[in-house]
Amino acid sequence: MNISVANIETLKLADAEAVLKDVAAELVAGKAVPYLGPGLLELSSPAIPVTPEGLAAFFGTKVALPKRAKGNAWAAAQHIESMKHRSTVSALMADAFAPPVAPLPFHAFLASLNLPLIVDTWYDGAMRSALEGREGWGEAQGITRAGIGEDRWYRFYDPAGTETDRAAAEAWQTVLYKPHGSVAPAKNWLISDADYVEVLTEIDIQTPIPDVVKNRRTERSFLFLGCRFHDQMLRTYARQISKRSRLPHFAIVDEAVLTKNELRFLLVHAITPIAMPLPKALDIIMSVAA
Repeated sequence: MNISVANIETLKLADAEAVLKDVAAELVAGKAVPYLGPGLLELSSPAIPVTPEGLAAFFGTKVALPKRAKGNAWAAAQHIESMKHRSTVSALMADAFAPPVAPLPFHAFLASLNLPLIVDTWYDGAMRSALEGREGWGEAQGITRAGIGEDRWYRFYDPAGTETDRAAAEAWQTVLYKPHGSVAPAKNWLISDADYVEVLTEIDIQTPIPDVVKNRRTERSFLFLGCRFHDQMLRTYARQISKRSRLPHFAIVDEAVLTKNELRFLLVHAITPIAMPLPKALDIIMSVAA
Protein backbone atom coordinates (compact mmCIF):
# COMPACT_ATOMS: atom_id res chain seq x y z
CA MET A 1 0.00 0.00 0.00
CA ASN A 2 1.45 3.34 -1.05
CA ILE A 3 0.69 6.07 1.49
CA SER A 4 1.68 9.55 0.33
CA VAL A 5 2.24 12.58 2.51
CA ALA A 6 -0.77 14.23 0.88
CA ASN A 7 -3.29 11.71 2.18
CA ILE A 8 -1.90 11.21 5.69
CA GLU A 9 -4.73 13.12 7.35
CA THR A 10 -7.37 10.90 5.76
CA LEU A 11 -5.91 7.55 6.83
CA LYS A 12 -8.79 5.50 8.27
CA LEU A 13 -8.66 3.17 11.23
CA ALA A 14 -9.78 0.31 8.99
CA ASP A 15 -6.55 0.68 7.06
CA ALA A 16 -4.36 0.51 10.16
CA GLU A 17 -3.41 -3.18 10.07
CA ALA A 18 -2.67 -3.21 6.34
CA VAL A 19 -0.58 -0.07 6.60
CA LEU A 20 1.32 -1.41 9.60
CA LYS A 21 2.20 -4.60 7.73
CA ASP A 22 3.71 -2.49 4.95
CA VAL A 23 5.63 -0.40 7.46
CA ALA A 24 6.83 -3.57 9.21
CA ALA A 25 8.18 -4.88 5.92
CA GLU A 26 10.11 -1.62 5.54
CA LEU A 27 11.44 -2.02 9.09
CA VAL A 28 12.58 -5.59 8.49
CA ALA A 29 14.33 -4.46 5.29
CA GLY A 30 16.21 -1.76 7.20
CA LYS A 31 14.34 1.05 5.45
CA ALA A 32 12.57 2.31 8.57
CA VAL A 33 14.09 3.32 11.91
CA PRO A 34 12.41 2.15 15.13
CA TYR A 35 12.07 5.05 17.59
CA LEU A 36 11.31 3.58 21.00
CA GLY A 37 9.61 5.43 23.83
CA PRO A 38 9.18 4.38 27.48
CA GLY A 39 5.62 3.21 26.77
CA LEU A 40 7.16 0.05 25.37
CA LEU A 41 8.37 -0.89 28.84
CA GLU A 42 4.92 -0.52 30.35
CA LEU A 43 4.09 -3.87 28.76
CA SER A 44 6.33 -5.64 31.27
CA SER A 45 5.73 -3.49 34.39
CA PRO A 46 9.41 -3.14 35.34
CA ALA A 47 10.56 -1.74 38.67
CA ILE A 48 11.63 1.58 37.14
CA PRO A 49 9.72 4.73 36.17
CA VAL A 50 8.28 4.29 32.68
CA THR A 51 7.01 7.81 32.00
CA PRO A 52 8.46 11.28 32.57
CA GLU A 53 5.60 11.85 35.02
CA GLY A 54 6.53 8.64 36.83
CA LEU A 55 10.13 9.79 37.06
CA ALA A 56 8.98 13.13 38.48
CA ALA A 57 6.91 11.24 41.05
CA PHE A 58 10.01 9.20 41.98
CA PHE A 59 11.95 12.41 42.54
CA GLY A 60 9.06 13.61 44.70
CA THR A 61 9.45 10.60 47.01
CA LYS A 62 13.06 11.60 47.67
CA VAL A 63 12.94 15.39 47.76
CA ALA A 64 10.15 17.85 48.52
CA LEU A 65 9.25 19.49 45.20
CA PRO A 66 7.58 22.85 44.60
CA LYS A 67 4.23 22.79 42.83
CA ARG A 68 5.72 23.93 39.51
CA ALA A 69 8.06 20.92 39.44
CA LYS A 70 5.53 18.24 40.32
CA GLY A 71 4.73 16.03 37.35
CA ASN A 72 7.59 17.46 35.29
CA ALA A 73 10.75 15.34 35.37
CA TRP A 74 13.00 18.02 33.90
CA ALA A 75 11.83 20.77 36.24
CA ALA A 76 12.00 18.39 39.21
CA ALA A 77 15.59 17.43 38.37
CA GLN A 78 16.48 21.10 37.97
CA HIS A 79 15.02 21.97 41.36
CA ILE A 80 17.04 19.21 43.00
CA GLU A 81 20.19 20.28 41.16
CA SER A 82 19.69 23.90 42.20
CA MET A 83 18.80 23.21 45.84
CA LYS A 84 21.28 20.40 46.44
CA HIS A 85 23.88 19.41 43.86
CA ARG A 86 24.28 17.78 40.48
CA SER A 87 25.67 14.71 42.22
CA THR A 88 22.32 14.32 44.00
CA VAL A 89 20.46 14.26 40.68
CA SER A 90 22.90 11.71 39.28
CA ALA A 91 22.58 9.53 42.36
CA LEU A 92 18.77 9.64 42.23
CA MET A 93 18.77 8.74 38.53
CA ALA A 94 21.10 5.82 39.22
CA ASP A 95 18.75 4.72 41.99
CA ALA A 96 15.64 5.05 39.81
CA PHE A 97 17.09 2.97 36.99
CA ALA A 98 19.16 0.51 39.02
CA PRO A 99 16.65 -2.38 38.75
CA PRO A 100 17.57 -4.36 35.63
CA VAL A 101 14.95 -4.41 32.88
CA ALA A 102 14.70 -7.66 30.95
CA PRO A 103 14.38 -7.20 27.18
CA LEU A 104 10.92 -7.73 25.77
CA PRO A 105 10.44 -10.14 22.87
CA PHE A 106 10.23 -7.06 20.67
CA HIS A 107 13.68 -5.89 21.82
CA ALA A 108 15.05 -9.31 20.90
CA PHE A 109 13.25 -9.10 17.55
CA LEU A 110 14.86 -5.75 16.76
CA ALA A 111 18.27 -7.07 17.81
CA SER A 112 17.90 -9.97 15.38
CA LEU A 113 17.32 -7.70 12.37
CA ASN A 114 20.81 -6.14 12.19
CA LEU A 115 19.21 -2.73 11.65
CA PRO A 116 21.40 0.24 10.72
CA LEU A 117 19.88 2.43 13.45
CA ILE A 118 17.71 2.00 16.54
CA VAL A 119 16.67 5.07 18.55
CA ASP A 120 15.74 4.42 22.19
CA THR A 121 14.66 7.47 24.18
CA TRP A 122 14.40 6.15 27.74
CA TYR A 123 17.13 5.58 30.33
CA ASP A 124 16.90 1.80 30.76
CA GLY A 125 19.33 -0.75 29.35
CA ALA A 126 16.86 -3.28 27.89
CA MET A 127 17.73 -2.68 24.24
CA ARG A 128 21.45 -2.86 25.01
CA SER A 129 20.86 -6.17 26.82
CA ALA A 130 19.00 -7.53 23.80
CA LEU A 131 21.96 -6.70 21.56
CA GLU A 132 24.50 -8.38 23.85
CA GLY A 133 25.97 -11.51 22.32
CA ARG A 134 25.78 -10.03 18.84
CA GLU A 135 28.74 -8.59 17.00
CA GLY A 136 28.92 -5.45 14.91
CA TRP A 137 26.99 -2.99 17.06
CA GLY A 138 27.62 -0.17 19.46
CA GLU A 139 25.93 2.70 21.21
CA ALA A 140 25.88 6.49 20.92
CA GLN A 141 24.62 8.37 23.97
CA GLY A 142 23.77 11.99 24.60
CA ILE A 143 25.68 13.42 27.56
CA THR A 144 25.34 16.48 29.77
CA ARG A 145 27.88 19.20 29.08
CA ALA A 146 27.46 20.63 32.57
CA GLY A 147 30.78 20.54 34.38
CA ILE A 148 32.56 18.06 32.10
CA GLY A 149 35.05 20.59 30.73
CA GLU A 150 34.77 19.06 27.25
CA ASP A 151 33.33 20.30 23.99
CA ARG A 152 31.32 17.12 23.37
CA TRP A 153 27.63 16.35 22.99
CA TYR A 154 27.73 12.53 23.01
CA ARG A 155 29.90 9.51 23.66
CA PHE A 156 30.28 6.17 21.89
CA TYR A 157 30.45 2.77 23.59
CA ASP A 158 31.29 -0.65 22.19
CA PRO A 159 29.40 -3.84 23.18
CA ALA A 160 31.68 -4.32 26.21
CA GLY A 161 30.77 -0.84 27.45
CA THR A 162 34.19 0.63 26.69
CA GLU A 163 34.18 4.18 25.39
CA THR A 164 35.33 4.42 21.78
CA ASP A 165 35.34 6.95 18.94
CA ARG A 166 33.46 8.11 15.86
CA ALA A 167 35.56 6.05 13.49
CA ALA A 168 34.59 2.86 15.31
CA ALA A 169 30.93 3.90 15.29
CA GLU A 170 30.92 4.37 11.52
CA ALA A 171 31.91 0.71 11.11
CA TRP A 172 29.13 -0.70 13.30
CA GLN A 173 26.39 -2.58 11.47
CA THR A 174 23.88 -1.42 14.10
CA VAL A 175 23.99 1.86 16.01
CA LEU A 176 21.86 2.10 19.15
CA TYR A 177 21.23 5.79 19.78
CA LYS A 178 20.20 6.88 23.28
CA PRO A 179 19.76 10.67 22.90
CA HIS A 180 19.02 11.32 26.60
CA GLY A 181 21.69 8.98 27.97
CA SER A 182 21.24 5.69 29.80
CA VAL A 183 21.95 3.82 33.01
CA ALA A 184 24.21 1.48 31.02
CA PRO A 185 27.09 1.31 30.58
CA ALA A 186 28.24 4.60 32.16
CA LYS A 187 25.26 6.38 33.73
CA ASN A 188 25.04 9.34 31.39
CA TRP A 189 22.02 11.52 32.14
CA LEU A 190 20.39 14.34 30.24
CA ILE A 191 17.59 15.15 32.65
CA SER A 192 17.59 18.65 34.20
CA ASP A 193 16.55 21.84 32.46
CA ALA A 194 20.19 22.96 32.67
CA ASP A 195 21.29 19.83 30.79
CA TYR A 196 19.04 20.77 27.90
CA VAL A 197 19.80 24.49 27.65
CA GLU A 198 22.72 24.17 25.23
CA VAL A 199 21.28 21.13 23.48
CA LEU A 200 18.03 22.89 22.62
CA THR A 201 19.96 25.95 21.49
CA GLU A 202 21.99 23.88 19.04
CA ILE A 203 19.68 21.05 18.09
CA ASP A 204 17.98 22.95 15.28
CA ILE A 205 21.32 22.98 13.45
CA GLN A 206 21.80 19.33 14.47
CA THR A 207 25.13 19.74 16.29
CA PRO A 208 24.15 17.54 19.29
CA ILE A 209 23.19 14.61 17.02
CA PRO A 210 26.05 12.27 16.01
CA ASP A 211 26.96 12.27 12.32
CA VAL A 212 26.54 8.50 12.18
CA VAL A 213 22.89 8.95 13.21
CA LYS A 214 22.31 11.77 10.73
CA ASN A 215 23.84 9.71 7.92
CA ARG A 216 21.84 6.58 8.66
CA ARG A 217 18.46 8.26 8.91
CA THR A 218 18.79 9.60 5.36
CA GLU A 219 16.46 7.77 2.95
CA ARG A 220 14.77 6.03 5.89
CA SER A 221 11.45 6.76 7.58
CA PHE A 222 10.72 6.46 11.31
CA LEU A 223 8.32 4.22 13.21
CA PHE A 224 7.47 5.60 16.67
CA LEU A 225 6.57 2.93 19.24
CA GLY A 226 5.60 3.56 22.87
CA CYS A 227 6.01 7.31 22.42
CA ARG A 228 3.99 10.29 23.63
CA PHE A 229 4.33 13.82 22.27
CA HIS A 230 2.43 15.74 24.94
CA ASP A 231 5.49 17.70 26.10
CA GLN A 232 7.55 20.22 24.10
CA MET A 233 10.79 18.41 24.96
CA LEU A 234 9.49 15.13 23.56
CA ARG A 235 8.23 16.84 20.41
CA THR A 236 11.50 18.68 19.85
CA TYR A 237 13.62 15.54 20.06
CA ALA A 238 11.32 13.53 17.81
CA ARG A 239 11.28 16.31 15.24
CA GLN A 240 15.02 16.92 15.24
CA ILE A 241 16.15 13.29 15.29
CA SER A 242 13.87 12.44 12.37
CA LYS A 243 14.84 15.60 10.48
CA ARG A 244 16.00 15.23 6.86
CA SER A 245 14.80 11.64 6.65
CA ARG A 246 12.33 10.04 4.28
CA LEU A 247 8.61 10.83 4.63
CA PRO A 248 6.09 9.79 5.77
CA HIS A 249 6.73 8.51 9.27
CA PHE A 250 4.35 6.38 11.38
CA ALA A 251 3.40 6.22 15.06
CA ILE A 252 1.37 3.72 17.02
CA VAL A 253 -1.01 5.80 19.13
CA ASP A 254 -3.66 5.31 21.77
CA GLU A 255 -6.66 7.38 20.71
CA ALA A 256 -7.98 7.42 24.27
CA VAL A 257 -5.09 9.59 25.50
CA LEU A 258 -4.02 11.36 22.30
CA THR A 259 -4.27 15.12 22.82
CA LYS A 260 -5.07 17.73 20.19
CA ASN A 261 -1.54 19.06 20.47
CA GLU A 262 -0.13 15.59 19.86
CA LEU A 263 -2.35 15.02 16.85
CA ARG A 264 -1.40 18.42 15.45
CA PHE A 265 2.28 17.60 15.91
CA LEU A 266 1.89 14.26 14.12
CA LEU A 267 0.09 15.75 11.17
CA VAL A 268 2.36 18.79 10.80
CA HIS A 269 5.44 16.56 10.71
CA ALA A 270 4.02 13.90 8.37
CA ILE A 271 3.77 11.24 11.07
CA THR A 272 0.84 8.97 10.26
CA PRO A 273 -1.00 8.01 13.48
CA ILE A 274 -1.92 4.33 13.53
CA ALA A 275 -4.58 3.83 16.20
CA MET A 276 -3.98 0.37 17.62
CA PRO A 277 -3.11 -1.19 20.99
CA LEU A 278 0.66 -1.41 21.25
CA PRO A 279 0.78 -5.17 22.03
CA LYS A 280 -1.25 -5.92 18.88
CA ALA A 281 0.98 -3.64 16.82
CA LEU A 282 4.12 -5.38 18.05
CA ASP A 283 2.63 -8.78 17.23
CA ILE A 284 1.82 -7.65 13.69
CA ILE A 285 5.32 -6.25 13.18
CA MET A 286 7.02 -9.41 14.43
CA SER A 287 4.72 -11.65 12.37
CA VAL A 288 5.89 -10.02 9.14
CA ALA A 289 9.36 -11.48 9.65
CA ALA A 290 8.11 -14.89 10.77
